[in-house]
Amino acid sequence: MRGGALPPALLCVALGLALAFASRRAWGLSLVAMAVTATAVAIATIPPGWLEGVFLGCWVSVAATAAVVHLPCGLGLWGSLALSLNAGLWSGAVVALAGSRLDLLKALLCLLVLLPAARVVGWRAPIVVKVVSSWLIAVAALAATLQFLPALPGYMPDHLE
Repeated sequence: MRGGALPPALLCVALGLALAFASRRAWGLSLVAMAVTATAVAIATIPPGWLEGVFLGCWVSVAATAAVVHLPCGLGLWGSLALSLNAGLWSGAVVALAGSRLDLLKALLCLLVLLPAARVVGWRAPIVVKVVSSWLIAVAALAATLQFLPALPGYMPDHLE
């Protein structure tokens, strides 16, 4: 859960699922905003001491973005744009600190989940997308709380390694 590709990829999946409930005209602007923001932050220099805070922020963003699918009204243009900028910021920061630029490309490809999710929502079966989003919320909550648990022998590097 601490790799450079997995947290941004799950954040992109959460964004794709949330955008499935937005209007189609919001998709293009949101996806471009997310990609540009993530790329700009990924090439920026971020102090290594921020690693724990960046991972926590990314996991909180995964949970918050995935929870948006449960809004009764869906997303408007400005809400979609705000979510995309947030996702780009945290994805880029995780990649800058713990991954490679190839990890960012892998994560951005996960945005393609938007297409099947939008099709499922169009079939009037949004419960499927909401169940997947709930799973993402649970995974993000678990990953975020693991940072605060005391280190047990199985989680710390062994002195023999």
